Amino acid sequence: MTHTYQLTGMTCGGCENKVKSNLLILPDVTAVDVSKDTNSATISMDKHIGLDVLQKALGGIESKYQITANTQSEVLDETKSWAETYKPILLIFGYVTIVSLIVSWQNEAVNWMVFMRIFMAGFFLTFSFFKLLNLKAFAESYAMYDIVAKKFSAWGYIYAFIELCLGLSFALNLSPIIVNWVTLIVMIVSILGVLESVINKKKIQCACLGAVFNLPMSTVTIVEDAIMIAMSAAMLILM
Repeated sequence: MTHTYQLTGMTCGGCENKVKSNLLILPDVTAVDVSKDTNSATISMDKHIGLDVLQKALGGIESKYQITANTQSEVLDETKSWAETYKPILLIFGYVTIVSLIVSWQNEAVNWMVFMRIFMAGFFLTFSFFKLLNLKAFAESYAMYDIVAKKFSAWGYIYAFIELCLGLSFALNLSPIIVNWVTLIVMIVSILGVLESVINKKKIQCACLGAVFNLPMSTVTIVEDAIMIAMSAAMLILM
């Protein structure tokens, strides 16, 4: 398939060569033709590549090169249904919720302390698993919006293991007060970068599931972090 995009920021032949080279190294891209005169880029690809991926190849949202959809058909390609876009997260939350309800069902009622503990264990173990599949890619994506990772690049690598340790601690019910305080602090710090990105409408990839799924940063990410903050705070209050 071939798509033509509007691409601004090119001012010379060197710019054209740089843009072309950056786009050609993307997997599934077979040919690229760019023009500074028409501010366009025609890209041939084996399968559709999202605008966020193309923009990231050009240096990210802060780059002087900005690529946008050029026709209505390309806009439609970029616009998926909400359910389709966030299907991975919805499935994970669904599975974790069902398992948590089953485990916490005691004496014909839900033990909400147990439910929250198992839910958080499942959340952190699952999300850390996807991050660890490609730790380097996760750390690079996370550094694009997290307030700590922007200044301390190693934080992305550390964060994935923090999630893993939190998941194991919740599953084994180890030091619940300490673990919930750590969760509360870590998630509050994490949500600050997400809020800043969503408020400023930055079109970047959410790193919550690592580099496995191409999920856009949105209010869904805020809700995801807010749930963990609310649960950890509730457990601390109830203890």
